[in-house]
Amino acid sequence: MDHLPDFTQHRSDYAEAAVLRVRGGALEASTQTDRVAEETPIALEYNGISHATMLASPSDLEDYALGFSLTEGIIDRPSDLRGIDIVPQHNGIVVQLEISSACEARLKARRRAMAGRTGCGLCGVETLPEVLRQVAAVPDATPISLPAILHAMRAMRARQTLHDMTGATHGAAWANASGQVQVVREDVGRHNALDKLIGALTRRDEALQNGLVLVSSRASFEMVQKCAAAGIGILAAVSAPTALAIRLAQNTNVALLGFVRHADATIYSHAERIQS
Repeated sequence: MDHLPDFTQHRSDYAEAAVLRVRGGALEASTQTDRVAEETPIALEYNGISHATMLASPSDLEDYALGFSLTEGIIDRPSDLRGIDIVPQHNGIVVQLEISSACEARLKARRRAMAGRTGCGLCGVETLPEVLRQVAAVPDATPISLPAILHAMRAMRARQTLHDMTGATHGAAWANASGQVQVVREDVGRHNALDKLIGALTRRDEALQNGLVLVSSRASFEMVQKCAAAGIGILAAVSAPTALAIRLAQNTNVALLGFVRHADATIYSHAERIQS
């Protein structure tokens, strides 16, 4: 078998690699160039405090930093974030965030509570109360028709350019009440794609009660939690939700749809928001 050369950088979110393909059970005679998604360690530091290191696509990092900070409860409002610096390193990227003194004190208290423990893997969150933290119920959102939701899911898929190139990324999209997709973000991680989208929407000052979020993944508890924390009232996923996600959606006034594919969907909570 031929030696496969090293990756060559093409742009920030994907690279090119030489591959040998197998087609019909037979190995092709020569190598071809394929595009593969980048997966980069992204370290988040708040006022010099190291909080979490995530594996993510290294694009739209300002959106990601803002969305993550809001949905994880590190800041309460966009004005609590005073500055963002993106610092490339030889083995990853450090995102340095400056936050308000009140948010910094709360973060330090969280870190002190974790001191001496091991096993943390949930974005700097370890205890059950922190994972299952209380999120305020979303105000009543504008009802949206089922045809508009189905149209929006198809439109999102058509705009997942990085997925088309690599086949390895998730998408998260924002659509208005008519089902017109306004913003799409992609990432190798589904949570990261949603955080990037929420950050982008916050920077655009979108009216989040007048649209919906669509994701190209299952609807886990964290996905519902992030939407509720951002004040988003409708979440549509291409795959299934979990039972915990459904319970959270019911409690936080989020209309949750799963298996949104072609002309089909399953509504799990707050069906009154969906007009047939």
